[in-house]
Amino acid sequence: MWTSGRMSNAKNLFGLGVSLYFWGLMDLTTTVLSGSARPLTEGQEDNLSDKLHQRMKRSWVWNQFFVLEEYTGTDPLYVGKLHSDMDRGDGSIKYILSGEGAGIVFTIDDTTGDIHAIQRLDREERSQYTLRAQALDRRTGRPMEPESEFIIKIQDINDNEPKFLDGPYVASVPEMSPVGTSVIQVTATDADDPTYGNSARVVYSILQGQPYFSVDSRTGLIRTALMNMDREAKEYYEVIIQAKDMGGQLGGLAGTTTVNITLSDVNDNPPRFPQKHYQMSVLESAPVSSTVGRVVAKDLDEGINAEMKYSLVDGDGLDVFDINTDPNYQVGIITVRKPLSFESKKSYTLKVEGANPHLEMRFLNLGPFRDTTTVHISVEDVDEPPVFEPSIYFVEVPEDVEIGTTIQIISAKDPDVTNNSIRYSIDRSSDPGRFFYVDITSGALMTARPLDREDISWHNITVLAMELNNPSQVGSVSVTVKVLDVNDNAPEFARFYEAFVCENAKAGQLIQTVSAIDRDDPQEGQHFYYSLAPEAANNPNFTLRDNQDNTAWILTRRSGFRQHEQSTFYLPILISDNGRPVLSSTGTLTVHVCSCDEEGMVMSCNAEAYVLPVSLSRGALIAILACIFVLLVLVLLILSMRRQRKQPYIIDEEENIHENIVRYDDEGGGEEDTEAFDIAAMWNPREAQLVVKHRQDMLPEIESLSRYVPQACVMDNNVHNYVLAKLYEADMDLWAPPFDSLQTYMFEGNGSVAESLSSLQSVTTDSDQSYDYLTDWGPRFKKLAEMYGATDSSGALW
Repeated sequence: MWTSGRMSNAKNLFGLGVSLYFWGLMDLTTTVLSGSARPLTEGQEDNLSDKLHQRMKRSWVWNQFFVLEEYTGTDPLYVGKLHSDMDRGDGSIKYILSGEGAGIVFTIDDTTGDIHAIQRLDREERSQYTLRAQALDRRTGRPMEPESEFIIKIQDINDNEPKFLDGPYVASVPEMSPVGTSVIQVTATDADDPTYGNSARVVYSILQGQPYFSVDSRTGLIRTALMNMDREAKEYYEVIIQAKDMGGQLGGLAGTTTVNITLSDVNDNPPRFPQKHYQMSVLESAPVSSTVGRVVAKDLDEGINAEMKYSLVDGDGLDVFDINTDPNYQVGIITVRKPLSFESKKSYTLKVEGANPHLEMRFLNLGPFRDTTTVHISVEDVDEPPVFEPSIYFVEVPEDVEIGTTIQIISAKDPDVTNNSIRYSIDRSSDPGRFFYVDITSGALMTARPLDREDISWHNITVLAMELNNPSQVGSVSVTVKVLDVNDNAPEFARFYEAFVCENAKAGQLIQTVSAIDRDDPQEGQHFYYSLAPEAANNPNFTLRDNQDNTAWILTRRSGFRQHEQSTFYLPILISDNGRPVLSSTGTLTVHVCSCDEEGMVMSCNAEAYVLPVSLSRGALIAILACIFVLLVLVLLILSMRRQRKQPYIIDEEENIHENIVRYDDEGGGEEDTEAFDIAAMWNPREAQLVVKHRQDMLPEIESLSRYVPQACVMDNNVHNYVLAKLYEADMDLWAPPFDSLQTYMFEGNGSVAESLSSLQSVTTDSDQSYDYLTDWGPRFKKLAEMYGATDSSGALW
């Protein structure tokens, strides 16, 4: 089979023509004839045909077809021609085309073997097609030649411009970079055939971005082209890069991309304070770590290059104030380091420095990278609460201290210049039991109730100090009171002891071990001494042995105990401690006599009951119970009848029960009652103790409370301590009759919280109250009207 194709240039056409010429001269078909020229029989013809087929070689002439892409003509594009040497031109041979694109992209004339392209070809989509051709006998359909394969290649033309597949680009370069510093490399891709001509040869150039940047025409590497580019002057640059094929020649296709270049920051700008002087103020009551004010140093750089470190480098308040750096806003925050006092110092001066902690060596010549400013701080006066000196109190007091004893003087003062008077009190939430009392003016802390270490060993009370002229200013201090132990509790048995002794017990046998406890806590430790009470020291039944380890043994002194003679013994034991003074108590040990077996195991501890000789019958018991019930009913009837006799039978409904007069047999004291309470006892407690004056109109049911007041308290000249003792005794005695009541208002007049309570001075004051109505009340109020009322006389009053 012959193949011929159209070449895209003269050289290919010439080579193809020479090839076709030589292949056309080759006649590979031979005929083998044997014997005479007589006609062949049918069998001979078949054998000859087989021999001919065996001798025949494949006659396809092989070559490639070439066709240009992007054909825009209206007629089908001629590709080439297929021809078999068995084709005589009579149309007996039929050509068939199969393979890639057969019948869709390429068609063949089955008679002439001409191949045409019926669709537009694009090398970038498909660069070649592989097809198969075959020649068939048109009449029989038998293959005249074996099937052969050939290729149609698509020749490239410059129909694709370069493209930046990764664009647009984003890049950054440090500011102040030297000329020639690499920024980024861009790459353009051309879809044309790089092996054919210059269609895919790309050249780069810069269209926008000069004179700041340049681009390598061959590699597409962008570099800086200008020195000392400052980010603070211009930060963003938009560079346009062009890529052109055909080596940049005229007629080549071009593509562009945008490169956004940002100048990154370097530390090339030192910080500067916009203000060289700051004026601030702070209250003297500002707590420690509170903010006074802020300073800021400006830095044109950003990020880590703009970070600031503030410090105090000079001034008279270095130990009073501190400065911290806010990492978010890069400002210096001045705070209070120690408590302030307007009375001690009214103003401070600080020198603040702001510096960059991250420096670059190549820009040190642009420094120094630090700056200073001056801060003046004024301390403002405030009305402060009283201050206690010391700030905490610790007091040790024995638990047997007398009521009204001063255990500590609490002292507070007004720190302000005015130095107001102080009034003291106790926060009752810290002393709910009201064990203590503080003097309102002197701050003397006294006991108001007896202390007991065994109940409460520690007291944590809060004493308040209030300014007299400004009650809202209140200071407080914690007072810790430790109650010291005294020997005021006698030892006693740790539990109830009950022992058992067998009737067959021998003398000297241990029947019980006893121990004691003491609520006191002496420093040298507890030690108890045991002995039999004096009344039982010489008893013939039991004896006691002190083990000297706070325990004692109870032993039998004899044998032969008999349960029917005496079943229970009560043994008094005297227990003493080692305190000062020595305290003792008596505990009783109950000993039961029991019957035991031979091994000493208790069998019975109850005495056998005597059997009555005569027993009552059931009927007698019922009769006795019935009599008792009848007697109870009679007693109830008699009592109910007596109650009905005392009540009136008719009640007057019109009687107003609210007008009944109820008479009581006793009255309150009053000002004229000189028997109920002797005021002389308030001013001379010694005589009150020696001469007790009793009420004559009514005898009290209990003795005078003065006898219960401790002697040391009565003999004290401090009337206030005496009142505290009396108040405690009255509060603790629930049966004391209310002969009179005493209300203590402390002090009044000048220097008192209540000031003057008298109305006598109201005459000298300018009062808006009018007493003219007194003249209308008659002659009985004439004197009062002359004293308080208005007068028409313009002369003198006297």
